[in-house]
Amino acid sequence: MKQELPYFYIGSAYGGWQEWFSERMMRLGGCAAVTACDCSIYFELYKGRKALYPFDAQHVSREDYLRFGSVMKPYLHPRWTGIDRLDIYIDGFGKFLQHRGENTISMTPWEGERALPPTREIIRHQIDEGWPIPCLTLKHTAPAMDDYVWHWYLLTGYEIYEDAMLVKVVTYGSWRWLDLAMIWNTGHSRKGGLVLFREQHENPCPS
Repeated sequence: MKQELPYFYIGSAYGGWQEWFSERMMRLGGCAAVTACDCSIYFELYKGRKALYPFDAQHVSREDYLRFGSVMKPYLHPRWTGIDRLDIYIDGFGKFLQHRGENTISMTPWEGERALPPTREIIRHQIDEGWPIPCLTLKHTAPAMDDYVWHWYLLTGYEIYEDAMLVKVVTYGSWRWLDLAMIWNTGHSRKGGLVLFREQHENPCPS
């Protein structure tokens, strides 16, 4: 079983990329803001929201995306410790949505301490409902996760095999399929987790 969300290109890039920013701190720590920018554009394109992206969502240019990043930065600004908790992300992005007049999208945390089986189910639920999933990885023992340490990225698809689940990871202007069990089992006690979107009238996400 395979499910992927539609997405968007900026030139040849699959979504945004923090390396585009001229400011050093945004290049180093702008990953949370980039995921929020991408989600906002996604909401315009595929969830019918019309007030989140102040430019042409049908033709996203790098120049407009960088301007949008400057709009998002005060809400999810880089800091030396990083945006290293789900509640910081939810508070910042929530204020952006509120200030843009968007009050129908809510966010809830799904902590990285939760077990893998219900995490698989919540990812399936979110993707099936058409929501991208911001994901935070902190420290990780797997070398294959080196590019995702202390990093926010998006999950936009899943593929289920008999004994495994792959997820589509979107970041750095590109995407990869990675094993969810590897992502989730970081080997460290302090973990990140997921941010779950839903519309206010939807049924709560399964626990």
